[in-house]
Amino acid sequence: MSSSRTDALVDVTMPQMGVSVVEGTVVAWRVQVGDRIEAEQTICEISTDKIDTEVPAPVSGVVAEILVALEETVEVGVALARIAVGDGAVVEAAPAAVEAAPAAVEAAPAAEAPAPEGAPAATAVPTERSAGRRYSPVVMRIAAEHGIDLSSVSGTGRDGRVRKQDVLALVNANGATATPEPPLHTESPYRPDEPAAGGGELSRMRRQIGRHMKRSLDTAATCTTWIEADMGRVQAARARLGVTALAFVARATIDALREHPALNAWLEGERYTRVHDVNLGIAVSLGDDGLIVPVIHRAHELSVEGLGARIREIAERARARQLSADDVQGGTFTITNPGQYGSIMATPIINQPQVGILDLEAIVKRPVVVTDGDGNDSIAIRPMTILGLSWDHRALDGVLSAQFLASVKRGLECGD
Repeated sequence: MSSSRTDALVDVTMPQMGVSVVEGTVVAWRVQVGDRIEAEQTICEISTDKIDTEVPAPVSGVVAEILVALEETVEVGVALARIAVGDGAVVEAAPAAVEAAPAAVEAAPAAEAPAPEGAPAATAVPTERSAGRRYSPVVMRIAAEHGIDLSSVSGTGRDGRVRKQDVLALVNANGATATPEPPLHTESPYRPDEPAAGGGELSRMRRQIGRHMKRSLDTAATCTTWIEADMGRVQAARARLGVTALAFVARATIDALREHPALNAWLEGERYTRVHDVNLGIAVSLGDDGLIVPVIHRAHELSVEGLGARIREIAERARARQLSADDVQGGTFTITNPGQYGSIMATPIINQPQVGILDLEAIVKRPVVVTDGDGNDSIAIRPMTILGLSWDHRALDGVLSAQFLASVKRGLECGD
């Protein structure tokens, strides 16, 4: 290869597809070494347990290196390719260390790992590429543990790709049981993907969530404030409009963020930035696959009905693995809704680099003191909920957090 004239090399990395995705698999390269590429042009396609998406080039230039083979699975942040940029960027195409051609470097077969005691032999399990089909290392490992012939599994991923969920569904249908998993807190966005050695060692996925959650707690000065809200008006309006309580909470939260814009912000290191648009993250449960937080961009432009429709739409696309990279990036504030499972109080962990996250708990009928227009008190049965706000004390104070929650409460109880 002739010498390259470049001003800089820029890495194209495996993107972070929300807090619940820690790795991805390259399923297609759109370029080769030596190709000129424009910023935002697709350089490759990736697949994760929750999202299939395209990776755009961060800059214009010439593809200098391709670092990850087709079908290779790598962690978030790993460099996939390098782009030479600058006025004189010239790279001559030549054999690269990792080619983007179909003859990709194959991962070590999962069947080589020690099989659980009593597990059937994995002689029927194909390699990563068999009869034109491709399998990720996680899929091959699960198939090897349960003696499943992957060529007989119908895939629900892009282009019929066999996903982890497809194999687990077959395992459950056959009456097999996987290694028992410890119960997880509602807020946990991960499920273990590796059996615990001897029942005591955390899986790689559990270690990853531990690092992510611990990083947030170590970074933010996290405090949590709670407030009660009477949801009687919301319950009546829900029946009329046909939307969930979450849509009303989202609208009241947006209005409160407009009133108290200090909470609609990012804090990155020592840099605090208020954001004009409310890009609202909504935590969506994926069942055994954990949780992901897609973002409703410019949510302040939507009515309660519009928010209800968007929340329903992003939840459906999340569960169908149809979210794009843009769908999980750029959030300025997050709402999580564990109350749908009956919980009554939680302390959610802030989604970095945001400075606040609101927790919606179960709506429960119980006796409370109510005061009429003349100031007379009485006991009444009311649908009540507890809203919890976890906030970063580096950027905010307790008075502001209480004022914010009071604004949300007012929006829910009184409306416009």
